[in-house]
Amino acid sequence: MKKIGTYTVRGQGLEADGAIKIHLFDGRFDTGYRITKFTVWPQSVQDAYDHRACGKLGTTDDLETAAATFMNAQDNREIGWCGTGAGAIDSIIIEDGLIDPDNMVVEDLYVYFRSNQNELTNYMITMDKYDITDWQGALALVRNNSQNV
Repeated sequence: MKKIGTYTVRGQGLEADGAIKIHLFDGRFDTGYRITKFTVWPQSVQDAYDHRACGKLGTTDDLETAAATFMNAQDNREIGWCGTGAGAIDSIIIEDGLIDPDNMVVEDLYVYFRSNQNELTNYMITMDKYDITDWQGALALVRNNSQNV
């Protein structure tokens, strides 16, 4: 594997809008992205509200979004999770998420959100792009599309 570069993607999304698609697939199966950092945080920090937001990264657009089962480390299609909040006195706590260290995304990436205020949630993702062999690409595709191992 040879590292090609490092890239950052950031934006905002609403839980109600469903998954946000991050277009990574270049039509080739010999390049892939390793997610190295994932952070989410609420847009608003008004002290009158308790704002909590969480997010997850997935390799398909059909992951579970119900609150009771939102984060599922047993599902191979989920590769990153993060939660954060903002509360009284205009404070915000931003922490990096948990990321599967063996992740490799060959096709597209999807960002999912949950928020207690149904407001916009910010996200930032950092990833490294790699040249990989065809068999590494095939293995990543199988893993990224299988629910459980």
